Amino acid sequence: MGHRELYDVLQVFLADRFSQPFTFLDLGCGDATFSVRALANTPISLYQGIDLSAAALEIARQNVAVLSCPARFIEGNFFTVVPELISNRDDGFDVILASFALHHLSYEQKEQTIARLHELLNPDGVFLLADVVRPQEETRENYLHRYLGNVRRDWQAVSAEEYASIEEHLLSKDFPETEATLTTFASQNGFSKVENLYQDKIDTTQLLCFFR
Repeated sequence: MGHRELYDVLQVFLADRFSQPFTFLDLGCGDATFSVRALANTPISLYQGIDLSAAALEIARQNVAVLSCPARFIEGNFFTVVPELISNRDDGFDVILASFALHHLSYEQKEQTIARLHELLNPDGVFLLADVVRPQEETRENYLHRYLGNVRRDWQAVSAEEYASIEEHLLSKDFPETEATLTTFASQNGFSKVENLYQDKIDTTQLLCFFR
């Protein structure tokens, strides 16, 4: 929720931070629509996207073409692809973005991924996490109940069958952490600080920046 506003904030952040060419790794890139929006008018020199869906990657290739920079795509699970990138890389990345994908991992997998991303970043690089994040005082169950209530209230075009599918997906696949937990993962794995760049009005979604 609030995706457009979040990616507008991301675009401003990237434009302000980078006056020189930078490399960009997009984890769970999907069709890259929102990433391309955020990368507009920035000096990006390389885009690399990872996603499970071959169909989404095919669309991403078309969307990323407007950036006029070299682009590479990998079909696969970023949890397993990132270690391969670390093993085989010639260079790291200046920016790594994970969009609404990290929350599907287990608690342990999230920490492992954050540690690996620190290793994959160049000096002074940043890891940007756009994701669902639950308030400190809220359990996963209460968060998902509240989130589903927002879906039922605000998504007027969703049918009963579609809502049931969304509910099943969230209850079985979504494991949002708190900002404090994510910050702890960061500090324990070498990141210097974490900043909250964006938080939606209904307290479900954040854009966090992990500074190497």
